[in-house]
Amino acid sequence: MANHYIMNFNTRDLPRYNTDYVILGSGIAGFFTALLAGRLGAGVTVLTKQSILDSNTDKAQGGIAAVMDNDDSPELHYHDTLRAGAGLCDRGAVRILVNEGPRRVLQLIDMGARFDVEGGRLALTREGAHSCRRILHACGDATGAEIQRVLNNQALAEQNIEVLERHIAIDLLVKDNVCHGVLAYDCETCSLEVFQSRAVVLATGGLGQLYEHSTNPEVATGDGIAMAYRAGAEVMDMEFLQFHPTVLNLPGAPRFLISEAVRGEGAYLRNDRGERFMPGYHELAELAPRDIVVRAILQEIHKGSRGVFLDLSHLDSEMVLRRFPNINRTCLRYGLDITRDMLPVAPAAHYMMGGVKTNYFGETSVERLYACGEVACQGVHGANRLASNSLLDGLVFGGRIVERTAGLWREKAGSWPGFASELPEPAEPVDYHGLRDELKALMSRYVGPLRSREGLEKVLGFMDGYAGLENSAAPTMLAAETRNRLLVSRLVAESALMRTESRGGHFRQDYPVSRNSWQKHIIMRK
Repeated sequence: MANHYIMNFNTRDLPRYNTDYVILGSGIAGFFTALLAGRLGAGVTVLTKQSILDSNTDKAQGGIAAVMDNDDSPELHYHDTLRAGAGLCDRGAVRILVNEGPRRVLQLIDMGARFDVEGGRLALTREGAHSCRRILHACGDATGAEIQRVLNNQALAEQNIEVLERHIAIDLLVKDNVCHGVLAYDCETCSLEVFQSRAVVLATGGLGQLYEHSTNPEVATGDGIAMAYRAGAEVMDMEFLQFHPTVLNLPGAPRFLISEAVRGEGAYLRNDRGERFMPGYHELAELAPRDIVVRAILQEIHKGSRGVFLDLSHLDSEMVLRRFPNINRTCLRYGLDITRDMLPVAPAAHYMMGGVKTNYFGETSVERLYACGEVACQGVHGANRLASNSLLDGLVFGGRIVERTAGLWREKAGSWPGFASELPEPAEPVDYHGLRDELKALMSRYVGPLRSREGLEKVLGFMDGYAGLENSAAPTMLAAETRNRLLVSRLVAESALMRTESRGGHFRQDYPVSRNSWQKHIIMRK
């Protein structure tokens, strides 16, 4: 069994800071939770792995889904979410999301978020699997950056919130199933520190960097899931990873996300013969759920197409440039005019539907440990997330954590139990850079959009070769992060091997259909 901790330490020898909340992550889930708690009078410390700009929130383009129009309703949003989730959504969680979402979006607007407006009303667009226009956007295609701007400014100005950049959480300090705080590494002083708190909130985001091609920032390596699992928390739905179908696929250019909103505004997908192929795969064509679009693209390539392209040339050029200025600027940098040229695209790892299992208030199976945003899983996204529900998820369930814990900081603090870890040094040196790259290649090939028993067992066999590392101390931060990658990759692959069917973001080539007997969740615990 894996050791509870990953590095050697003794809290008696380390500086210890006391606060009401420790929040790990500075994206929409982390900062929104911090702001609500801080404004109630709690002391909040936010630790972020790099800078406050390094989050999936900042990179979100399409927008945030919420019912803000009289022609829409929470009931419609509810049913759209269930359909996309492929029979695995938690209906109670979805009800909460669609009904509480508009209020949370209005709170964002009150904080200063400037969403696009047309004719004096919020401008709404449509994305895949939505039955109507309900996607708020900002600066055309820079919604996440606008939200991050507002949250950054508000959090840095709030006197009850301390934001510590370049502080890497190493492990959760848990005794008798109660979380007492966090062991962290200060990258500036190169030293370990202890943050004692009454509540720890995981808002560490996803795990896209387990794969060779991802829309996620470099910090998205699954650390929150790894820490929670080591600490004894339950994780759920780890086999369900969403691959975004339209990511720029051009030699010499970064894998840049081409927003779903581009297809929402009418762009077509074409193969190398110029044929529009999506109508042959689904009645919603380009607006089908993402897992279907991804597999359609892969099928076209399997049938001999040398690539797949996104075509906006038939759309009004003024509208295109107004709606997608960021995408246009990026493509121009690589010689592509989005109003005329076909954009080469391919799928890439994008969003984790599974994660640390929580209830409707962000509570995990470990007391005083909470989770929200992409790291968490209460079942709201099921097997396949509905486009633009992710930002809403962070707002709604982050807000619910604060509601659940309101007044917690006024209770009498318990005694500090103290923590320590003494592990032997690794028996032999390990090339962690090489291990990380090899793991990425294997995950991309065998645990991507298409899976099989043979491939999954090959990946797990590779990981078995490094199982002994769990019983030794990680000598560096690179080693610690790589071990987190190994652990979370194993959880994904093991869950994918167990689920002998295809559903949503999980497709088994050897079990290509969904089975009623698998309309259930896989929950794992150390």
